Amino acid sequence: MRIARFTTGDDPRFGAVGQDDSGETVIAVLEGDPLYRSPQLTGEKLALADVRLLAPVIPRSKVIGVGRNYADHAAELDNPLPEEPLLFLKPNTSVIGPDEPIVVPPQTSEVHYEAELAVVIGRIAKSVPRDRVSEVIFGYTCGNDVTARDLQKKDNQWARAKGFDTFCPLGPWIETDLDPADLAVRCRVGGEERQHGRTSQMIFDVATLIEYISAAFTLLPGDVILTGTPSGVGPITPGDHVTVTVEGIGVLSNPVVAAE
Repeated sequence: MRIARFTTGDDPRFGAVGQDDSGETVIAVLEGDPLYRSPQLTGEKLALADVRLLAPVIPRSKVIGVGRNYADHAAELDNPLPEEPLLFLKPNTSVIGPDEPIVVPPQTSEVHYEAELAVVIGRIAKSVPRDRVSEVIFGYTCGNDVTARDLQKKDNQWARAKGFDTFCPLGPWIETDLDPADLAVRCRVGGEERQHGRTSQMIFDVATLIEYISAAFTLLPGDVILTGTPSGVGPITPGDHVTVTVEGIGVLSNPVVAAE
């Protein structure tokens, strides 16, 4: 099931994305928040073209990033491979949805895109063994771990470089039925493909990450794990348009603008 969060000008709602009998893509509206109750249809259907998609989840608690989880990406930045998952946090205020602008703040002159598979947690999870990881996953979405690369180098820790408002685009929806083992992850800037990797190239797979992360701190429903980015990262500037595609999920696209 593909679950979207959307608005038609009023309060955000949730819906299941699919096609009607005529082949038109529609959203079948759900009652409440499917993270906290079993999905129940209201009977209302809306054309996807008539709604505005929002970030499919706003984490109540945290976004957990995983650094250097693709060997080629670590090499392109001249970094050693981690012996254990390298974790960092992004605030939930960094999250934006499809078509919302990534804002380049005045503190940086080197902002990079990072296309990623994102995992959405569906239940409280602490010290989860890898053979039970599937029980705590709600689904998967596309993510862009936007990074101020110059500040990342300058600060010697990553909170500011990765935590600016708008630095965590997510979307377009959550796919609840997906095998994350070998998915294509791509990024395009304008019409040019910049990244093309596969999740099978990750150093630490999804099960390993959740086992490791949940041993450190409790994961809550709606928390998001960004699983790392393939090689090919590079700069974006105002006027660019960044598109992240994850096989089996969909396309997340965001313009880039300068701060006012």
